[in-house]
Amino acid sequence: MIMIFIRPKNMNEAIPASIGAVIVFLSGSVSTADLVDISSKVTGAAITIIATIVMAIVLESIGFFSWTAALMLKVSKGSGVRLYWYTLLLCFLMTLFFNNDGSILITTPILILTLKNLGLKVRQMIPYLLSGALIATASSAPIGVSNIVNLIALKIIGMDLYMQTEMMFVPGVLGLVFLSLLLYMIFKKEIPQQISPHSYCIPLQKNRLYHPLQKNSDVLFNEKKKLMINMLIFVFIVRISLFVASYLGISVSLVAVLGSIILLIWRWVYLKINPKDVIGKIPWHILIFAFGMYVIIYGLHNIGLTNLLLVHLKSIVNDSLFHASLTMGVITSVLSNIFNNHPALMISTLALTEMGLDPLIMKTVYLANIIGSDIGSLILPIGTLATLIWMHILKNNKIQIPWMEYIKVTILVIPPTLIFTLISLYLWLLLVFV
Repeated sequence: MIMIFIRPKNMNEAIPASIGAVIVFLSGSVSTADLVDISSKVTGAAITIIATIVMAIVLESIGFFSWTAALMLKVSKGSGVRLYWYTLLLCFLMTLFFNNDGSILITTPILILTLKNLGLKVRQMIPYLLSGALIATASSAPIGVSNIVNLIALKIIGMDLYMQTEMMFVPGVLGLVFLSLLLYMIFKKEIPQQISPHSYCIPLQKNRLYHPLQKNSDVLFNEKKKLMINMLIFVFIVRISLFVASYLGISVSLVAVLGSIILLIWRWVYLKINPKDVIGKIPWHILIFAFGMYVIIYGLHNIGLTNLLLVHLKSIVNDSLFHASLTMGVITSVLSNIFNNHPALMISTLALTEMGLDPLIMKTVYLANIIGSDIGSLILPIGTLATLIWMHILKNNKIQIPWMEYIKVTILVIPPTLIFTLISLYLWLLLVFV
């Protein structure tokens, strides 16, 4: 985990995860049979995430995200406050349509391009960049398909995607609204009231630029509108199909792959862009990273870490539904900020499976773990892979947001959002399922 955090010479996170996995396997903590079991749990989730990223790559290659940036600026109508709220909405939707890591990779360059072209100072950029990153990462809580570690944990618990969303979407979205309001209260004085889009231009086609306030450029702006909207509708249909597939017992990863293939063919037919360009852009290391991390956690599980958690937590978890969800959500948050949310959620989920809990309590506590992993993990930048990627993108673009600057905000907004979302989960389940 230390190597993943510091990433010497920009080392890919899959390398230390793989080295750790090999050491754990050679130590005898994980058997060959365990590796087969791990493959069955990780592969489907990783394929689903990669297929989703392929869709994002296709949309990026046709200029969807630069078009989105221009649209966002156009509807802001010169208001920095409107631009702020549209930024949060964009980050939420990108995670909803793709996944949290993909959302960070997509939205951060869009925001940097937009804010730099508007001539904003770094201090004025922070509200947009930091709030956007927190919302993009936390937005993986409402639906399991937006985060690879959520998908893996679902497989362990034996819970389908449809049920997870039914139980989690409402409290998850309420938590995001609460977080958004807290962030706005903190940044209200720093958000510029007025912005100057007249100086802003963005490439929409080769050698052609879009200027938001020039009427003669509206024709250019609308040229791609129909294609963009149609493709976005298709991606939305694919996302809905994932839940339908989960409900019907059809392979979610198969549906995701079919959707990405259709989108690739669509682009090939209409825009003559060969699908080969996608192969080099796919982050194949996600498969290796997820597998390696899970081998390490499985080794810790086999040598007694989950039993240790079991001894100390079982009485609390069995006490009441409220105590169970609150306790496990907070514990997973603490573990996530120390060790990263990938191993933290895996450890807490494996512990759950051995507590002999009532099915409803186990599912509730699992969802509390998700809240701790996806929202509570954001106090420190090392809590999630997405925030580490975000810091890396900022550094490459020569934008410095020191850790203390980050923590001064998150320490005020994340703990209350965590508690609010956990209580919302309890009340929602009490209202609908109990």
